[in-house]
Amino acid sequence: MSKNIKSIEFPSSNMILVNGIELEVFEAGKQNKGKPIVLCHGFPENAFSWRFQIPELVKAGYHVIIPNQRGYGNSSCPTEITEYDIQHLTGDLIALLDYYGYKKATFIGHDWGANIVWSLALLHPERVSQIINLALPYQQRGEKPWIEFMEEIFGADNYFVHFNRQVGVADAILYENKYQFLNNLFRKNIPSAMPTSGMLMINLANAEKPLGEPIMSENELLVYVSAFEKSGFTGGINWYRNLDRNWHILADINPVIQHPTLMIYGEKDMIPKSENLIDFVPNVEVVSLDCGHCIQQEKPNETNQAILNWLEKHDS
Repeated sequence: MSKNIKSIEFPSSNMILVNGIELEVFEAGKQNKGKPIVLCHGFPENAFSWRFQIPELVKAGYHVIIPNQRGYGNSSCPTEITEYDIQHLTGDLIALLDYYGYKKATFIGHDWGANIVWSLALLHPERVSQIINLALPYQQRGEKPWIEFMEEIFGADNYFVHFNRQVGVADAILYENKYQFLNNLFRKNIPSAMPTSGMLMINLANAEKPLGEPIMSENELLVYVSAFEKSGFTGGINWYRNLDRNWHILADINPVIQHPTLMIYGEKDMIPKSENLIDFVPNVEVVSLDCGHCIQQEKPNETNQAILNWLEKHDS
C-alpha cells in the first residue's frame, strides 16, 4: 500500500430515513454541492471499501455520498427476502438523491454495487448522469432466470445456487467464522489452486489457512469484522436471493444502457470480462488493472487515476 494513502480518515456518518428504511450514509465534500457522486459497495464489503477514493474525489470537486446499503453496517436489515430486490435497492438510491435534492448523479459501483448501478440505469435512467463500474460488467438478461441457469451450468454447490436453495446455511457459517472468512477472502496473488467453484464462500469461511497476500492491514480488516458482527451476513446474501425475482422485474425493460460509462476490470479477477459489453453499453470505455477482484482496495492509486482521468474528460 503506498505511503500517501496509508492513514486516511474515514468521514463520519448520519442515519437517513429513505424509502421506508434507515441508511447509514457517509458524506464528504459538502462544500462541493452540485457535483454529486454516489459510491455503491459490493459483498461482503461496505462503505469503507471506498476509503481511498473519497478524498481524491473531494479534491476533484465532488460531493461524495457513500451509503452502507440495506443489510449492511448500521443500515436497516429488513427480515423479508423480497425487500432486497432490485426495486428496493435502486429505490434506496433514488430516495437518497431526493434527500440531498439532486435530480441525478454519477454512480460508481463495485461487485454487487455495480449490479445495482447497472439496474439503476435501466429502471431510472433519468436519475443517472454517468456510470463507473468495477469488476462486474453488465450482465445481459438471458432466456432463463439466473439461479435456474446457474444451477444447470454450475450445479447445486455453486454458491449463488446454494444461497438460494439452502436459505440460512451459509449465513450462519459465515457469521460463526466471520474473521476467518473475511481474512481469507480479502487476499491478492491467490495461488491457482484456490477453489473457484462450488461453495466458495463457505469454503473460505472454513479454511484455516489463508492463501495469497492480504489486501489490507489488520486494523482495516477489523472494520469489516466489526460491521458484520453488527449486521450479520443475511441481508447481503438476500441480494443474491432476489436474482430470479430481479430477472422478472427487468423483463420488459430496454436492455441497452446509453449513459457514458467507464468499466474497470481486474486482470486477475475470476469474473470474466464481457465479450459484448459495447453492444449493450455503447458509450463505454474500458480500463484493465493488474489486480484481482477488490480493485479499488488492491490498486487504489491506479483506480483513482483511471476514475479521475475519465471524469475530467466527461465533466469538462
